[in-house]
Amino acid sequence: MRFNPKADISRGRVGDAGRGSGGMGGGGMRLPMPGGAKTGGGVGGLVIIVLFVVLTQCLGDGGTTGAGGGTGLDSGGQQGTAAGLQADGERYAHCQKGADAAEDVDCARKAVAVSLEDYWTSTLPEQGGTDLTPAQIITFSGSVDTGCGQASSQVGPFYCPSDQQIYLDTTFFNDVLEGQLGGEGGDFVEPYVLGHEYGHHIQNLLGTMGRVRTQQGPESDAVRLELQADCFAGMWTRDASDGDGIFLDLDEGDINEALDSAKTVGDDRIQQQSGGRVDPEGWTHGSSEQRMRWFMTGYDKGTLRACDTFSAKQL
Repeated sequence: MRFNPKADISRGRVGDAGRGSGGMGGGGMRLPMPGGAKTGGGVGGLVIIVLFVVLTQCLGDGGTTGAGGGTGLDSGGQQGTAAGLQADGERYAHCQKGADAAEDVDCARKAVAVSLEDYWTSTLPEQGGTDLTPAQIITFSGSVDTGCGQASSQVGPFYCPSDQQIYLDTTFFNDVLEGQLGGEGGDFVEPYVLGHEYGHHIQNLLGTMGRVRTQQGPESDAVRLELQADCFAGMWTRDASDGDGIFLDLDEGDINEALDSAKTVGDDRIQQQSGGRVDPEGWTHGSSEQRMRWFMTGYDKGTLRACDTFSAKQL
């Protein structure tokens, strides 16, 4: 993964909310792991790369679901007020050029944010007929207040549709993805995760979240939503691989790192790592094979149409 050293990354929408304390509160909730794994510690107490809204209770202003209903968001989403909107930018103030991204992981995160925004600013109107309202990426540690309620680090990276922001505890990659789930790691792991979460933002803007009716099972709407977000991440990765102004290029190793991450957070893999049996009826995100395949569908095809998991007869 090589950044263009002259690229302007100063406009990257990344902020830091600092350190909080406490667990889930407000309108939020801790999500159960697939297969009925125990909560409260270890892998069983974590939710990997989640989307808050595909659940069964109110998650803040505008972000609601019912047992048999959608998200309650219209095609334009809802703009709420969260701590992240006033997040401290000092952590990222020194990140100005692509050369900074090559030397500093915080600056690399900011560069990825610029790349994602640039890509979807052109692609979403061209292919989806919808203008992009950019999402912001908020880093935190401990816990953070969001438009979906208070979230702890145990939740993992997530997108909140109520305030249209992506939240990320940066310890997730070493502590969980590699340390607990056995992922191989690498410098393109975080960009893949951010690409997936930005994919949820695109779904929010397109109104796709309103199509979610079923929350669990191998053919559920929740799984279709997550696989589509993987596909959208693949679309962006394809563009970045060709040199998008921020990246000079991505190599085969970067793609393999993204695929390994997708495999690591497959529902079947998490169920196995949690010490349980593989139970497709408990799936919310899709199997490792599905997640890798849909990422590559987006990478190979590069279109929203190809990523239409809701119309796919076979996931």
